[in-house]
Amino acid sequence: MSDLFSADSWLNRVVTASNDFLWTYILIAVLIGCALYFTIRSHGVQFRMIGEMFRLLGDSTDKHDGKKHISSFQAFAVSVATRVGTGNLAGVATAIAVGGPGAVFWMWVIALLGSASAFVESTLAQLFKQRHKESFIGGPAYYILKGLKQPWLAALFAILISITFGLSYNSIQSNTICSALNVAFGFDPVVIGLVLAGISLLVIFGGIHRIAKVSSVIVPIMAIGYLILALFVICRHFDLIPQVFTLIFQDAFGIRQIAGGGIAATLMNGIKRGLFSNEAGEGSAPNVAATASTSHPVKQGLIQALGVFTDTLVVCSCTAFIILFSGVDTQGGPGGIALTQAALEAEVGRFGTVFVAAAILLFAYSSIIGNYYYGEANIRFLTKKKWVMSCYRLLSGGVMVIFGALASLDLVWSLGDLFMALLTACNLYAIVRLSKYAFRLLDDYRAQKKAGKNPVFHRETLPGLDLDCWE
Repeated sequence: MSDLFSADSWLNRVVTASNDFLWTYILIAVLIGCALYFTIRSHGVQFRMIGEMFRLLGDSTDKHDGKKHISSFQAFAVSVATRVGTGNLAGVATAIAVGGPGAVFWMWVIALLGSASAFVESTLAQLFKQRHKESFIGGPAYYILKGLKQPWLAALFAILISITFGLSYNSIQSNTICSALNVAFGFDPVVIGLVLAGISLLVIFGGIHRIAKVSSVIVPIMAIGYLILALFVICRHFDLIPQVFTLIFQDAFGIRQIAGGGIAATLMNGIKRGLFSNEAGEGSAPNVAATASTSHPVKQGLIQALGVFTDTLVVCSCTAFIILFSGVDTQGGPGGIALTQAALEAEVGRFGTVFVAAAILLFAYSSIIGNYYYGEANIRFLTKKKWVMSCYRLLSGGVMVIFGALASLDLVWSLGDLFMALLTACNLYAIVRLSKYAFRLLDDYRAQKKAGKNPVFHRETLPGLDLDCWE
């Protein structure tokens, strides 16, 4: 069994070859092309309305209806919980180790452009959301079904996201937690996997309200703590900031990389790790964006676009600077979370290794329960049978968490990349087809703001659509 899960197993070789083909020849061009299209059609919404994004995040007066609906901030916290995880600490380290410092530049690019994709998909999720028992429910499967009228594609997306997030990504989170705790304290990964599975299932069986409450507490604490430590390291090396930026830009466009073919690895790893981290256009955040109670779909679209900036431009950049400031060997040394731990240990001593282990425990644990919800929402779309949901909960919070503890770093990331490519391609097709509605909503929102109103959407604004909400 251990041979099957190893880095040089036939399973890992097959998965790696498959996702390299998808990423190299297909998805990168489509992903960037769609992000550019959304940026142009929305007149740069992610840049022009960033002030409005921050205002909406702190607006506690926006209530749509119902007593127990998820607030905009809670929806933002759950989506950030899945974004701010191993991608920020382990994913950035992996991108630098494989693609060089220039990969960081391409992570920035995909975040700046991809936030427009995040806006479109989350606005559509709000538009086509449906009523549920105690909250709204929605996401790509719902806007594909109700907007495109393609049930088979909606079902395919629901299956892909349930596998990608609830199963594959949760194994990555578990693998990273176990690796970090093993490096810091020497804990047995199998034991950590079993304990982690137990506490994950406790929250998962509590539903979206428990997940939202846990995430809204964990996310601010872990993000602030990590940012404080990162700022301390950056301030220590303030004089090296110009050199680090120069290194990143030179490596992203350097003649040496182009001549040696390394530019492809730099670009591909930067975009892959960037998308894994910020999830822009992937179709994940819309599932929780749809649960928010708000008066206009654009409000949650703007808030979710802000999440992309928070994740990549802030948290991922902090990790990259820590690694590049430290001077640790990024090519021949450890990979994944161990590289981030080694960098922090070089900066602040043994405390750095322990701190990263504690931080990744919170980061990745919140991601596990957030990832599960994405799967839950789509399992409910496929079937109402309770036994199916119970089995999925056990697989997501139990079996795959333990699998992640046993499998190699290369195998879990290769599986994640493969399913991420398939999932993203499916969602991008849908949001390109439906984006006209998001742009009409944006025009309506801006018009109401210009008139001095608090924007409120009514279904008469977009007649002819199959909308369950928005009386």
